[in-house]
Amino acid sequence: MNSTLINSTPPDFDRLDVSASVPAIKVLVFSIGSLNLGLRIESIYKVLNSTQIFGSGLNGVGIAHVGDREVTVLDLQQRLFSSNPTHETLQGAYLIVIQNIESELYGIPVETVPALIDVPLSTIRVLPESFRHANTLGIASHVAVISQPETSLTLFLLDIDTTTKLSWGNLSLPPGTDEETQHQ
Repeated sequence: MNSTLINSTPPDFDRLDVSASVPAIKVLVFSIGSLNLGLRIESIYKVLNSTQIFGSGLNGVGIAHVGDREVTVLDLQQRLFSSNPTHETLQGAYLIVIQNIESELYGIPVETVPALIDVPLSTIRVLPESFRHANTLGIASHVAVISQPETSLTLFLLDIDTTTKLSWGNLSLPPGTDEETQHQ
């Protein structure tokens, strides 16, 4: 299995000019639909070239085998844009594998190579709670607006715990089980 961290930058991020003397955080940047999303480098477990993802595709959740571990794969394209789910939407050219505070692994399929960039702390703003509760993009906790020569780049920084604890699709307990038997 090919499991290298991708350090090349897609064309959209080539023009970012961040001085090394400015306080910054390292962020892995990728696109989902028309949005630029980012994850702090500390939450990245690894980035894989395309890997097989198993699941029906009906609820935006799948599973992938990564080494000796299972990774829950989350279809952010379906979640953010309410697109009709298909098994193909879970397949991406790359799989960004993240680890939450409980050490559980989650994967986010993306179509283009993610870029590792420095985001100046001065460009990062907290998203209002009212927005986070009212919008599917509430999985982001912060937004960064990075000036570029022609336009500015708006980058939504994902909150790992919110992203991985969402109610994905119509997940329910199997028939014949209830919450009491699940917790015993």
